[in-house]
Amino acid sequence: MSLRAVIVEDEKHSRETLKNLLQEFCVDIEVAAMAESVNEAVSTIKSLKPDVVFLDIELQTGTGFDVLNQVSHLNFEVIFTTAFEQYAIKAVKFSSLDYLLKPIDLDELKKAVEKARIRKNQDVYKKQLETLMLNLKQQKPKLNKICLATSDGFEFIDVNNIIYCKAEGSYTKFILKKSENLLVSKHLKEYENLLLEQGFMRVHNSFLINLKEVKKYIKSDGGYIVMNNNDTVSISRSKKEGFIDVISSLMN
Repeated sequence: MSLRAVIVEDEKHSRETLKNLLQEFCVDIEVAAMAESVNEAVSTIKSLKPDVVFLDIELQTGTGFDVLNQVSHLNFEVIFTTAFEQYAIKAVKFSSLDYLLKPIDLDELKKAVEKARIRKNQDVYKKQLETLMLNLKQQKPKLNKICLATSDGFEFIDVNNIIYCKAEGSYTKFILKKSENLLVSKHLKEYENLLLEQGFMRVHNSFLINLKEVKKYIKSDGGYIVMNNNDTVSISRSKKEGFIDVISSLMN
């Protein structure tokens, strides 16, 4: 089945480049229209009801999120595009949504289009978009919810519900306060990058902890951390000084 696409991009060169890539390399996708402003994008999406929207985050007349806020029914796939790794992209990652960095890599474009084509659970996808919009309403850089892709689907977790994360090979185990622990098929490093600004700290190769969930620090036996659920967490020698400094600043 052919997908009808709308490209929202304020730079003419970028619009035309993306259109040409889609037409030449992505099977069964029709670029139905292109828009360069928030108002034009909103009216185009409402009238054409596309299957997928390629949405530039930074527009001269606003943002791509302004477009989503003004479209009442988010019943289309969204693939964000941006030239910058920025706060907004962190919010997109928190929601496990797709984005493309400019200049757009052809393989990444193909993957994003294919995911949009075969997505099965639209209710979950709408929840991802809702999570994104909720996080964007928070005061920067605070993000309230994170979407985690598990073997069963997606879980939407309050960041404050995370006690700590533990590396399990190429997986990450989330130890939670109010629900069952989750095993997610991504490296701990990826979540370190997402959660550092949310009050988390990498204290060991295997552990990323929520500093608000630290119960106590024990100096003996080389030093280790006790979390509020009474789990013990190892701390690397190189991380001790930084950890003690951060904990001391939180207590003052």
